[in-house]
Amino acid sequence: MGLCFFTQSSPYPPPFDYTYAMGEITEIDEDSKDTMEGAPELPPGMSKFANMTSDEMLKELKKSPFFMDEYDPSQDEGDNPQLEALKSLQSEGTPDERAEIFKERGNDLYRGKKYKEAAEAYTQGIEVECGTKYIEAALYTNRAACNLALKNYARCIRDCRQCLDRQPKNVKALFRCASAMFAISKYDDAEKVLEYAVSIDNKSTAVNSLLKKVVEKKRSLEEARERKEREAAEKKQREGTLQKALAAREVINIKTSLPADTPDGSKLHLEDANDVESQLIIPTMVVYPTTGEFDFVAEVSELSTPLQLAEIVMDRPDSYFEDDNHKNFRPKKLEAYLETISGGLIKIGKKVTFGKAFAQAHAPLFDGLLRVYLVPKVEASSWVSKWDKRIALGKRAVQ
Repeated sequence: MGLCFFTQSSPYPPPFDYTYAMGEITEIDEDSKDTMEGAPELPPGMSKFANMTSDEMLKELKKSPFFMDEYDPSQDEGDNPQLEALKSLQSEGTPDERAEIFKERGNDLYRGKKYKEAAEAYTQGIEVECGTKYIEAALYTNRAACNLALKNYARCIRDCRQCLDRQPKNVKALFRCASAMFAISKYDDAEKVLEYAVSIDNKSTAVNSLLKKVVEKKRSLEEARERKEREAAEKKQREGTLQKALAAREVINIKTSLPADTPDGSKLHLEDANDVESQLIIPTMVVYPTTGEFDFVAEVSELSTPLQLAEIVMDRPDSYFEDDNHKNFRPKKLEAYLETISGGLIKIGKKVTFGKAFAQAHAPLFDGLLRVYLVPKVEASSWVSKWDKRIALGKRAVQ
């Protein structure tokens, strides 16, 4: 049965801690305990370890030939039994024995959560090239466990593959490989590896648990993809219906280079998004050019009139109208104007619907907004006389 492995790395962390899944490490006793509670008093030769930290103990242990990282001949002063023992370990014994020594050193370091150092020890064992498949497989799968703990996912996958080249049915290697794939979001690959693992051992709790997570993650992603596609299709349909409604009403929507932001994100829409004949609802900017002020109304129906709009925006306390700037801003004292396609102005009767204004006067929308100018009747003639079509067209910057 062939397997395809993904080997690219990813910045994404694993969704859960795989460090102790499937047992700590190959050939490590999972029932071992870290606590010394209730242990007998240390022998005199080991009493110096009693008050040491784990790092200090590791440093001390590295003075032993079984834990030395390397032998430096320049430090050899001659009569040193430990160094002689280390040289013997490195130069004598069979390749299998030397590889096993490095493996056991890595196992001890792994138990102490020294994953980087453990990986280095396993690497030394691999470099022996003993040629015995089960030993090399153990070295690779153990180093994979270190790389998984260190979040070196691509390295973990490569080590698992090396192990599987030697032991194709190594479930621990399959599990760690799938764990790394899960961590980098390669869910299809992880599922294939786990299904193969289940075909070998269908009772593995760790494998079955991870497979369930993979399947659930894939289902969740598929549901999200389908939801996104459905929403995109619905949006496209709504937009198409809206464009048909605008065309039927002969409404022109001019897009400018600097569209105004609506305070609440309101958008031009139909009351029933799927019905061309339902009411057109328009976000509206109400401009008071004589005072340099404006209001924003989120929803104005095409069936509304300028008078109704004025009554909404001028629903204010009497103190507002006592101000000299606003004394002529009572709804019935205001006139309404819309811009035309050519940049001019058209006065809209107080009781003429905006829908009729679109159809008869071809007054446009600007970026989906209705722009209404409300001007006090006593100041209207003066304001209209100062209107400059060129300036109005320049502000549109029609695209």
